[in-house]
Amino acid sequence: MSGDIDGKIFVGKSEKPEYLTLRLANRHGLATGATGTGKTVTLQTLAEGFSRAGVPVFAADIKGDLSGIAMPGEGQEWIIKRCEEIGVDYVPDEFPVIFWDLFGEQGHPVRATVSEMGPLLLARLMNLNEVQEGVLNVVFRIADEQGLLLLDLKDLRSMLAFTAENAAKLTTTYGNVSAATVGAIQRSLLVLENQGADKFFGEPALKISDLMRIDPRSGYGTISLLAADKLMGSPQLYATFLLWLLSELFEELPEVGDPDKPKLVFFFDEAHLVFNEAPKALLQKVEQVVRLIRSKGVGVYFVTQSPLDVPESVLAQLGNRVQHALRAFTPRDQKAVKAAADTFRPNPKLDTAQVITELGKGEALISMLEGNGTPSMVERTLIAPPAGRVGPITPELRQLAIQQSPVRDVYDQTLDRESAYEVLTKRAEETAPAEAAPTPASRNAPAPTEADATAGGGLLESVLGGLFGTRPRGRMSVGEQVTRQVTREVTNQVTKAILRNVLGGARRR
Repeated sequence: MSGDIDGKIFVGKSEKPEYLTLRLANRHGLATGATGTGKTVTLQTLAEGFSRAGVPVFAADIKGDLSGIAMPGEGQEWIIKRCEEIGVDYVPDEFPVIFWDLFGEQGHPVRATVSEMGPLLLARLMNLNEVQEGVLNVVFRIADEQGLLLLDLKDLRSMLAFTAENAAKLTTTYGNVSAATVGAIQRSLLVLENQGADKFFGEPALKISDLMRIDPRSGYGTISLLAADKLMGSPQLYATFLLWLLSELFEELPEVGDPDKPKLVFFFDEAHLVFNEAPKALLQKVEQVVRLIRSKGVGVYFVTQSPLDVPESVLAQLGNRVQHALRAFTPRDQKAVKAAADTFRPNPKLDTAQVITELGKGEALISMLEGNGTPSMVERTLIAPPAGRVGPITPELRQLAIQQSPVRDVYDQTLDRESAYEVLTKRAEETAPAEAAPTPASRNAPAPTEADATAGGGLLESVLGGLFGTRPRGRMSVGEQVTRQVTREVTNQVTKAILRNVLGGARRR
């Protein structure tokens, strides 16, 4: 948009042009407002401004509406009118976009390894209680001590089975590790797989550097869009993934202090999902990351309906504010309006709380950091329209963009190298004892007793072995051993009663 100036992004116009200062953009921000008030268009305007300034952007595309940013704008009537109202020329533009998708359907697959995710976020993802989370930490510790890689969910499942089998030994070293608790974690893991999380865990894992690309032709920062329409059906997975990404950025990026412009800007749409029923430990982690990641040159912008969706400890870290309309129909709505009004630096010309309920679509109250980092007085502002296309693009155009992507050959094929699953399976096969072949059967073999049903492998094997002999077995696989054990246990319970009746009848005779 022609309203941009060096070092600033043009956001809109009140009585004067309103800008977001790039050197203060890593102080984070918040965009709030009721559904249908224009938050998505505001998000696109800000994302375009950052990209034009050479700042890479990552954003979750909840409804697919942001995908139009990959195509030049079309100069719709309302866009031309808005440009006239704020006194700028409309210049269509297009931006470099990489599409991502945790399910690999509407973009390049996004993956992380189980080890990278870590036990804290995994426990949140699986809704584990405190005891179960403790056992999960033990599983990670054992894998680390034994040099076992946890890359995908089958690795984690194998480690859980290994822990259950050795629970008695492990308890003396790591505290109480019960097979029942491990079983509960395994059931939660199954639910996670049914939600499609198995497609997220694995390799090749996402490289942070691929989110921080600069387009060599235009010099624009690349905009990474995460397709989240299907992902929103699994809100825990959505929130946990974005928290993981924030944590990875925090751990991998070097300290840069306060740069002239951010290294990356992160838009976190539907931010309330992060904080819903989040345990205290997780909230502390989010607060820590948000507070410290600014020194890595990363700006985090939460997008949600109400400031009440964000804990006060996090809200205090968000310096740049955009408030779209809120409706005050219920006591909670009225509380949200008051909370939103109280977060702004007052303007004597405005009754902030009243204006929040009167804002039209595309209008917002804005307060941006200025000077030495102090917030400006709140202003009622008409938001500048985007230069890219507003609304979703067609599936055909999306696929074309994916095929022309600079990372098209990096993530589309799954890797499956040797890790915990393969190592533990190999160990089990090597240590499984070969069963000795039984002696030939004899017609004079003693009749089976009730003890035989539990001692040697079940009544069925005892009877068949005594009458006909048992065929020698080779070394069994892990699956065969498990199947055989289950068969034995079921057969034992059923045949004990039969044997009691048979022996009892013989005694009576």
